[in-house]
Amino acid sequence: MRLTRRTMLLTSTAAAMLGLIATHPADAKDPIRIGVPTALTGTYADLGDQARRAVIFAVDEANAAGGVDGRQVEAKFLDTEAKPDLARQQGEKLALDGYNLLTGTIASGEGLAMGSMLERWNAIYVSTINKANALTGASCQPLLFRVNRLDASDAAVVQPWLKTRKEAKWAIMAADIAWGHDSASSFSAAAKADAKGIVSENYPAFGNNDYAPYIQKVRDSGAEGMWVALAGRDALTFATQAKQFGLLDHVFTAGVSFVTDNTVKSLGDVSKGIWGIINYSSTLDTPDNKKFVADWAKKYPGTEPTNFEGETYIGMQVILQAIKKADSVKPKDVAAAMEGTTFHTILGEQLMRKGDHQLVGPNFFGYVGEQNGKLRPIITMTVPAEVATPKPDGSCKL
Repeated sequence: MRLTRRTMLLTSTAAAMLGLIATHPADAKDPIRIGVPTALTGTYADLGDQARRAVIFAVDEANAAGGVDGRQVEAKFLDTEAKPDLARQQGEKLALDGYNLLTGTIASGEGLAMGSMLERWNAIYVSTINKANALTGASCQPLLFRVNRLDASDAAVVQPWLKTRKEAKWAIMAADIAWGHDSASSFSAAAKADAKGIVSENYPAFGNNDYAPYIQKVRDSGAEGMWVALAGRDALTFATQAKQFGLLDHVFTAGVSFVTDNTVKSLGDVSKGIWGIINYSSTLDTPDNKKFVADWAKKYPGTEPTNFEGETYIGMQVILQAIKKADSVKPKDVAAAMEGTTFHTILGEQLMRKGDHQLVGPNFFGYVGEQNGKLRPIITMTVPAEVATPKPDGSCKL
């Protein structure tokens, strides 16, 4: 059959349309773009690397299962050095680049710095490590959520534990940042409620290298117990020097973000016998956690997920489930899907509280001891979610 010019044009147009359809299927969905402004260098670099591994694990796991309702998951990482101003800059870069589902930031000051900018950026931020009460309290924001345990939750675990301790005089060693002061304040309140006294408060600068003056101050105070709120390289430096000066042998020591898997691994026997809050442990006996730990060992041979890796993975679980519920990757749609929703996590079913955007979950306390020939944090006390997550203090006005 002879083709006319009109027929040829129609055929070319149809072919082009078919090509377009083949390239862009009608049911194609926007990918899920996770932005991770986190500390990849500096004092908290180890913590940032843990957050990075957890995000990568969750991304690869989701994509291996075909994505989330047909959406592929991507992640982009930028270094914040755990500095609030830099976190704000990097968070903005990620959001403007389309990676506006933010998570994995380390220091509370960083989360607080980004929180007030989320509306302008059209971004959501899900905290997995920041502990300052203000994040879901006085500084709460409509697009800001937290899945990890806040300082008030840690205090809810400390107070019943303190009742069992004979030490009456306590010293505090906390980083001079938002989280350190928050933790110190929470511990002081718990100590007062249990008729304990604070005889020495110390707030060394973030990234400090010489703890000798603070160690001497604690020794001179007559403290019988010491509460430590240091993390990352700060925790390692302090513990090493405190052991060298004999402080850990003379003063009973406990802390938060101090009795962690990576800290124990780095310190070895120096950490043995130290007590503290354990927000997540690979030893938790739930079917989902056992599977997570087994799958983690396959991806990262010879390792088990640390507390920060477990908490960040929970954050990714919440984000991806909220996207599925919303059938959208738009931050405001995802935020609406998070509020008041119960999520399935490796620690069981957990509710994202609508009033302050705090995930309601359990908390744990224990010590560093030997288990199966390996030093690790061992849980001795479990506090259920409804007790471990205090009710909103009324300061959050969403």
